[in-house]
Amino acid sequence: MRIAQISPLYEAVPPKLYGGTERVVAHLCDALVELGHDVTLFASAEAHTAARLAPVRDQAIRLDPSPLKSDLAAHMSQLAEVRRRAHEFDVLHFHTDMIHFPFFEDMADRTVTTLHGRLDMSDLPGVYRRWPQFPLVSISHDQRKPLPHANWAATVHHGLDAGLYRPSVHGQGYLAFLGRISPEKRPDRAIAIATRVGRQLKIAAKVDRADQVYFDEKIEPLLHNPLVTFVGEIGDDRKSEFLGGADALLFPIDWPEPFGLVMIEAMACGAPVIAYDCGSVREVVEDGLTGFIVRNEDEAAAAVARLPRLDRAAIRRRFEERFSGVAMARRYLDLYARVRRGADADALIA
Repeated sequence: MRIAQISPLYEAVPPKLYGGTERVVAHLCDALVELGHDVTLFASAEAHTAARLAPVRDQAIRLDPSPLKSDLAAHMSQLAEVRRRAHEFDVLHFHTDMIHFPFFEDMADRTVTTLHGRLDMSDLPGVYRRWPQFPLVSISHDQRKPLPHANWAATVHHGLDAGLYRPSVHGQGYLAFLGRISPEKRPDRAIAIATRVGRQLKIAAKVDRADQVYFDEKIEPLLHNPLVTFVGEIGDDRKSEFLGGADALLFPIDWPEPFGLVMIEAMACGAPVIAYDCGSVREVVEDGLTGFIVRNEDEAAAAVARLPRLDRAAIRRRFEERFSGVAMARRYLDLYARVRRGADADALIA
């Protein structure tokens, strides 16, 4: 099958440091190629991929040092190039939210659109009512709740290249927090949990400009706790050591997380996840097998005490079964085949 993958341009594919959507796109492209398909990736020029690369910007937007840049202009140029080459592909798979809808109305039946973000925003329902012809993919069933009547074609949980992560048989006594410093990710909860149980906490996290005040006022003062080490932002090359060395990943979120890629990164490294019961958590963490699902600090502290009951090798096996890149790619291939059959049927009727 000839497949176009259209990535956002905010991060490299895969990201050099923090980044979720572009990381998933990278693993999906490589897995589809591994399964024998002809894949073209429309992304920034520094992408590393087994697919054919169609570079549409010299550099990903976030790490571009230029002070004057337009993410809208960059994505419009990208979509124009995809449109120009659309006849080359059986399926066009967009990861760019809804920006492509007006450009591809006449070929919506050849598209798949994965929505990677939260959907509880006031302007979104109107968009999906205006363009109902585009088949949509959710990354968890929970993500769909704000838009139950949208044109959902499938739910496909994220996957990652199993070979990228080295599982560790034993933790080294610390707890880990990985991702982004923001109010909804609740690093303050992670610090409170670690402090309560007397465990070292290592925080590897990005601080966005939008969250700088929150970091300065709410989190930085907590970093003086002798149990807490702030590592900063890390890339894939350091995650096996960081997550594999942790007794558990703390995922104390306070928002409807659409998926939570860091949870399966931890599982890939053999580390269990202690996660608050929000958003997609129940679709990702199997309570008592790959981690523990909790509702408050008391339950989280109790879960830390139960960590020795979990089998880290079993956690890695469940990652491979449910969340490998190939497992994700096979689910998308089933969807692509359905989309193609529908497009072919429409062509015959016409």
